[in-house]
Amino acid sequence: MQLKGVRIIFDIARKLWGDLSPIAVRCLEDLSRRYVLSITSGDILFLDGNWYVTHSGLLGIARRKHCMGIQVRPAVGFCNPAASRWAFRATVYKSRTCKGFVGYGDADPSNVSPLVHGAEMRVAETRAVNRALRKAYGIGICSVEEIGSLAEPVPSPRDSKRIPPQPVNGKNGNYGGPKVRDRLCQLIRQHQLDANLVKSYAVDFCGTKTLREATREQVEAFVVHLADWAEKDRNALLCQLNSYPLNKEGAA
Repeated sequence: MQLKGVRIIFDIARKLWGDLSPIAVRCLEDLSRRYVLSITSGDILFLDGNWYVTHSGLLGIARRKHCMGIQVRPAVGFCNPAASRWAFRATVYKSRTCKGFVGYGDADPSNVSPLVHGAEMRVAETRAVNRALRKAYGIGICSVEEIGSLAEPVPSPRDSKRIPPQPVNGKNGNYGGPKVRDRLCQLIRQHQLDANLVKSYAVDFCGTKTLREATREQVEAFVVHLADWAEKDRNALLCQLNSYPLNKEGAA
């Protein structure tokens, strides 16, 4: 990787997360060089002193490596819909002759963020796919979707009596919670972007069918990516947004 490219990556990282330790810097350089992961694209995040790859980052690696396919099935014996407990088995096929790399993912109210309670099935599926992709392509760092319960503290029983339950992704479908939603709306107004096209792009970026299915971490990563791109090259961003039809399904 060229020295100029490395400096740009480090400048963006410091702008987002402040001063990084020498170990974190070396790790970022290795991830960027080995897997072509991009901060501005939301491929990796820095949380609590550690780097995490995102679902979109893993899918990008699979695309660049010409992954042949991903098969996902529920692990029925470990599922309990009444308790919102789900488990999935994902198999990644790197080539036509590949026997497959298997990964399991589970989710229930105890190991996901309160913001995605009610979406445990989708979280479990994403975790299974992420784990299988990490095994297939030798990615040692954990994915952010696998640590949903750590990304935001779970209220204690005493606190839960005072805090009303929150629907998936915030109240009344507010994507990622009020603060993230407000930041996204601010960016749309500031840079005069089409809200429907931004939503369509967000759905594509998060790799979900609708924006309401995206996790808080995915939406936060998209907002960071959108803000950086709008600031650096608004015209290029507009070209990207205009590639989506206004009536694209799942944009809402």
